[in-house]
Amino acid sequence: MTGAAFAERLIGAGFDLFAGVPCSLVEGVIAALERHPGLPYIAAVREDVAVGVAGGAWLAGRRPAVVMQNSGLGTSLNALASFSLMYGLPALCVVTWRGHRGQDAPEHRLMGEITPGLLDLLGIPYRVLAPDGIDDAIAWAGRELSVTHGPVALVVPPKLFSDHGAEASGDARPEARPRPVSPYAAPTLTPKISRMTAIAAAMKALGDELVVCANGYPSREACAVADRPQNFYMIGSMGLAGPIGLGVALGRPDRRTVVFDGDGNVLMSLGALANVAALAPPNFIHCVFDNEVYGSTGNQVSPSRYARLDAIAAAAGYRTVAAVDDAAAVTAPLRRMLASDGPHFLLVKVTAAEANVPRIPHAPAALRDRFRAAVSR
Repeated sequence: MTGAAFAERLIGAGFDLFAGVPCSLVEGVIAALERHPGLPYIAAVREDVAVGVAGGAWLAGRRPAVVMQNSGLGTSLNALASFSLMYGLPALCVVTWRGHRGQDAPEHRLMGEITPGLLDLLGIPYRVLAPDGIDDAIAWAGRELSVTHGPVALVVPPKLFSDHGAEASGDARPEARPRPVSPYAAPTLTPKISRMTAIAAAMKALGDELVVCANGYPSREACAVADRPQNFYMIGSMGLAGPIGLGVALGRPDRRTVVFDGDGNVLMSLGALANVAALAPPNFIHCVFDNEVYGSTGNQVSPSRYARLDAIAAAAGYRTVAAVDDAAAVTAPLRRMLASDGPHFLLVKVTAAEANVPRIPHAPAALRDRFRAAVSR
């Protein structure tokens, strides 16, 4: 079977959004997904970013699949454990098996040896694909995903697909047209308001928009200000607010998606800004509350004290970028962004003050279900 035929089997089984990081064992699969008309394939900068996008897409009603090398399984362990598995978010993981039976370059051998054990340790059901059992394995994965809240894996050993290692016959992908980057001069900002005050000001601009809130105090304070079904609170999985929001936005292009993020979260998956800018979802608004510290762990200094995140977003290619430092200036630009095509990026410099607010009172599964129901309305 060719990689393209395998991709068509997955699409025929109902998978309708793909995110991944390349591996030579599935180069034909990814090439077919990239070329498929009208089918989102997100070339994620990291495998855990792909897991976040897939989770957001499932919350938005899609049936996602993630393509990764088994080295990326290692990269994704926290995202799988504290996001996909904790909330119970179904996704098909197509995991290539580099280092299979020790027959590979040195950097792949240990991961090859422990790949099945990692999946077992996480409790992720999996099957190793064989040439005469691919259709049965895809059907099995579909059944598992229908009854199990969580990821399921298909493991791809070397030389499974007949086009693995074949010379490319030319690039049939659409020609890339780089978007012009608008000049941006980062304004001087002086923190004057707390994050909770800024979040309350942002909430004034919102109607029925979907909101993904970064883990830690951004989620806790947003919940205290205005708890509502349209809010998805991240309890773990730091760094994935933007990717989750991207998955929601791609899954429901008719709804506006707003991400309430923090500087530490953005920096942890900084490359995801490039994913957002490259895909340019017009319904995506990224609002970052930057207090220049890691507040949940004792106010250790964040690199955002020295690196301006708004300037980075502008260089990445967000359609519009703004930066503010007072409450009135939060509401007005957010309203303008909600009324125009994005993606937009709003940086809000805030003080390090944290409100005395409780932890999120909802269980992960309850958050999942009420948000998915709100997305579907």
